[in-house]
Amino acid sequence: MSRFLWICAAGAVGTGARYLMSGWALAVLGAGFPYGTLAVNVLGSFAIGFVMQVGLATPLLSPTLRLTLTTGFLGGFTTYSSFNYETIRYLQDGAWRLAAANVVVTLAVCLIAGIAGVALARSLFGG
Repeated sequence: MSRFLWICAAGAVGTGARYLMSGWALAVLGAGFPYGTLAVNVLGSFAIGFVMQVGLATPLLSPTLRLTLTTGFLGGFTTYSSFNYETIRYLQDGAWRLAAANVVVTLAVCLIAGIAGVALARSLFGG
């Protein structure tokens, strides 16, 4: 039961972090593109690659901590559902280029970020 509570608590913290980062991106970069969603998805992709590599290849993270960070914090932090909704809204508004850009940029940059997270974890901790 304690693993479940840790994951739930971390999810709440991740959700708060997503809210803060999205608000910051909106204030700094404007509302012309969903920069906040992109930023949390890229950072979340990097972080999950890093945490999973460290958690599975080294004894540094217990299974409970690994799940707390990935399923809990990063599950609350990343925003696939927001990404999906924003893309649908672009399509409904006829903004096909923005919809395509959102999909291509998000998928490509998040994949690169995930690979970078794994690579950094390997370089720091082996595996």
